[in-house]
Amino acid sequence: MPQHPQPAAFPTAPSRRRRRLAAATAAGALFAGGLTGCATGTEADAQAEIGAAKNEMAVRKAMQEVVKAGFPGVVVSVKGEDGKTRDYSAGVGDREKGEEPPKNAHVRIGSNTKTFTAVAVLQLVGEGKVKLDEPVDAYLPGVVEGPDYSGKKITVRHLLGHTSGIPDYTQWADADTGKAPTKTYTAEELLKPALEHKADFPVGKMRSYSNTNYIIAGMLVEKLDGRPVGEAVTERVIRRAGLKDTTWPKPGDKSVPEPRMEGYIAPPGGELKKATEMDPSISGAAGMVISTPRDLNAFQTALISGRLLPEAQLKEMQKTVKGGPDDMPDTEFGLGLDKTTLSCAEIWGHGGDIHGYESRGGVTTDGREVTVVVNALPGAIVKKQDSMEAMTKEYMEKHDKVMNLVETAICK
Repeated sequence: MPQHPQPAAFPTAPSRRRRRLAAATAAGALFAGGLTGCATGTEADAQAEIGAAKNEMAVRKAMQEVVKAGFPGVVVSVKGEDGKTRDYSAGVGDREKGEEPPKNAHVRIGSNTKTFTAVAVLQLVGEGKVKLDEPVDAYLPGVVEGPDYSGKKITVRHLLGHTSGIPDYTQWADADTGKAPTKTYTAEELLKPALEHKADFPVGKMRSYSNTNYIIAGMLVEKLDGRPVGEAVTERVIRRAGLKDTTWPKPGDKSVPEPRMEGYIAPPGGELKKATEMDPSISGAAGMVISTPRDLNAFQTALISGRLLPEAQLKEMQKTVKGGPDDMPDTEFGLGLDKTTLSCAEIWGHGGDIHGYESRGGVTTDGREVTVVVNALPGAIVKKQDSMEAMTKEYMEKHDKVMNLVETAICK
C-alpha cells in the first residue's frame, strides 16, 4: 500500500525535516554520568556501556512522545554501535486488554514488502531471466495496456523505480478507513482500474510513487519463477535471509501470528477499531508481508551487506534519485530501496503503511539498525477539522514523532 494510504480527500503531504531531540541528549548525558563509576572491563567497554544507556534513555523518551501524540502503541528494535540488539515497547498493544505491546511483536509491514519483491526481481536479473531495461511486454505480453501507455515502452526498471507513469490503483480501491478489507483480490483485479485511466506522466519523465508498479512486478516474478509470488519471495528472500518470523500470507489468510501488536483504524476524528484481522491481498506484492522489527532489520542488513543479491544488481538497486515535491526532502529513492539522511548517518530502508500499522526505519553500512512500528496510521488519530491544511499539518506532526524516534535510535 502507499506509504500514506488515505482517502482521496486526504492527500499525502511533504514531510518536514527531522528535529533533533536536545532534551533527550541532555538527559542521557546525566544518566551516563551516573554510570561512569560502575563500568567494568576496559575503558572501551565502559564507554560502550555508557553509550548504550544514553541511547536507551533517549529511545524510551522518544517512544513516550509517540504515545502522547495519540498512537495506541509502539514497538522498536535497535542495534547500536556495540552490536547488541535491544527491543522496546510502549503504550498499548491491545486496547481491550490494556496491555503493553509484546516486544518484537508480529506486525504488518506494508510497503516494506516492495523491497522483498524488488529483491526477487533483481535476483532474476542476476540469473539472466529478465533485463532491467527491457520492456515489460517482453515478459508479460499484452498485460500492461493503458489508454495512453503500453508495456512495450515501460521497462522493468521503470516499475521498480516508480517512473512508469502508471497511476496508483489504490485511488480506486476500497478507501473506507473505518473498516478492514475482507475481500481476497487477485493481481489482475488490482491492476484493472489503473489500466482504465491515463498515465500520470510520460514514461520515464519523473518519479511518482505508485503501488501499481509493484503489482506488475509481482506478476513478473510469478511468470519468470513459475510459482506464486508469495512462494517465490519466501524461498528466494525470506528463507535465504534466515528470517524466522516473517511470512507472506496465503490467499484468504487474515491472521497475524502471536505474539502480535493489534492494529487500529479510524477515519479522521473517528473511534479507533481493531483491524489486525484483515485480508492483505488488497496490497498484493506491494504490501503483503508480516514480520517483526528484528526480522525487518535483519532483512535490510542482509540486503545491503550483499547476502541476497550479486554486487551488480545491488548497485543498481542503490542508484538513487531525488523525489518530487510530495516526497521526504531528506530521502533519495532507488529500486525498491531508499536512502534517508539522518543527522549522524545515512540509513537504507523503505517504510510502509497499511491498515492499522505504520513502520519506519533502516540500517547503516556500519551495522546499526532500527525499526519502529506504531499500531495506527497518523490519519487514524488526527482530529476531524474543517481545513484540509490543518488536518495535513496535524498528520505530519504525528508522523514526525515516528521519524524522530528513528533519528533518536540511530543518532543518540
